[in-house]
Amino acid sequence: MQQPTMNGAQALIETLAQGGVELCLANPGTSEMHLVQALDQTPAMRSVLTLFEGVCTGAADGYGRMMGKPAATLLHLGPGLANGIANLHNARKAATPLINIVGNHPQYHMGYDAPLTSDIDILARNFSAWTKSCSTAQTLAQDGAEAISASLRANPGSLGQIATLIMGADAAWEQSLGPVASNPIPARARVNQTQVDTVAQLLAKGEKSVLLLERHALQPAALEAAARIRQKTGCRLITGTFPARIDGGPGAVQVERMPYFPEQILSTLEGTRHLVLVGAQAPASFFAYQNLSGRPIPDECSTITLARIEEDAIDALEQLADALDATHVEILRFEKQTLEYKSGPLNTRSISQVIAACLPQGAIVSTDSGGGNAAYPACQFAAPHSWLSLTGGSIGQGGPAATGAALACPDRPVLALLGDGGAAYTIQCLWTQARENLNVTTVIYANRSYNILNVEYARLGVTDVGSTAASLFDIGNPEIDWVAMAKSMGVPGATATTTEELDRLLRASFAETGPFLIQAQC
Repeated sequence: MQQPTMNGAQALIETLAQGGVELCLANPGTSEMHLVQALDQTPAMRSVLTLFEGVCTGAADGYGRMMGKPAATLLHLGPGLANGIANLHNARKAATPLINIVGNHPQYHMGYDAPLTSDIDILARNFSAWTKSCSTAQTLAQDGAEAISASLRANPGSLGQIATLIMGADAAWEQSLGPVASNPIPARARVNQTQVDTVAQLLAKGEKSVLLLERHALQPAALEAAARIRQKTGCRLITGTFPARIDGGPGAVQVERMPYFPEQILSTLEGTRHLVLVGAQAPASFFAYQNLSGRPIPDECSTITLARIEEDAIDALEQLADALDATHVEILRFEKQTLEYKSGPLNTRSISQVIAACLPQGAIVSTDSGGGNAAYPACQFAAPHSWLSLTGGSIGQGGPAATGAALACPDRPVLALLGDGGAAYTIQCLWTQARENLNVTTVIYANRSYNILNVEYARLGVTDVGSTAASLFDIGNPEIDWVAMAKSMGVPGATATTTEELDRLLRASFAETGPFLIQAQC
């Protein structure tokens, strides 16, 4: 009797599913049809369609931040991958586990220079910690297992945890050897005891010190240990400006957040003698400015690393707490407060106050704008929540990341806070939210401008903005009707012009299932 056969695509998808990859965000084309067929035959992996590759990659980022394991994307050749790169840049900076599967022509077809032929490898190297582009049907499943391992392996610096598997169509359609078992999950290296002792001695001096916490050091267990160290030594706890994910709100460890502009960072660190990096890199200003240092650290401040980005920050902080005898101390936590707002028109401040007053328990907040991030401080006294920031500065992340977070955590309310400029990049995410009936409430700060550019222009000392510059920052001509656009994609919505209207719409949205959009006129 002839034994049943399995092509490379089926072996790959079954390997990924058996390895814990439960979601594929897809925008496929002809070169990926065998993978689509394999997804159809593998119910263990959920398949979700997006209308734009930037939504694919941004949603995979949001999913990975919430789940701590990768989703897969399915992208169509080089142009499809290129459409998703902006949010892959953000995911790299967030160190999000993520697997890209990018279809490609068979090798024998490459010489014809067909219309979609491109150098996919060179695109992938910009954001991938691991790439593979020479798979055959016999190796494809094992390459999938290696991609899972690569996405779960913490890497130095800003290499991130993105694996990109570039799959020729012949590797998908030819006969394979079947799925393979997963590799062991990579473990983080422990820090050297000597390094722990060195940092302990510095902190024990009582000089003004800061623990700068990022990535693995923002896990709840790491923050608990850091809080004990603070109570014992008087050091400050600060996150980076845009942490990939931090769980906050009443009951969470109190931690400060680094401001945005370099002079603000210098002011925050003024008088600091020791800056201790825990899963973090030394601060760098977002952009270079004339007559300002791009490394905003006070001259008298020394920098020392407790745990590198790829090392076990939880273990390092727990070791440090033990070395300082900080095991039984009171931890400073955020406390619930009664939050109120004034009646009246909407602006960034009043929107923040209303959001904090309405924030539901367990919310996931995804931001893509300065306005949205302004709500962060007030929300720490509102309700327990998870906060996802714009890590790499490439706008168009907030809506897709919220979509992925809702796919990861369907029982939690998700709130996307978007500037109208960033929302226009990836508004197609609303269509996927409607198709999958996701619990995402989107608030668009409709100020009809690229507002941050107005701020940056003023920092150059320009007080008289000319007509050309003004036109390049203005997105109000023609004015976008976000509610009508959302309706066309299957998402109901409404406009709020006052704090009372915003409050009512937010509470109504949180009380219902499915997506909703609020155009906040400010």
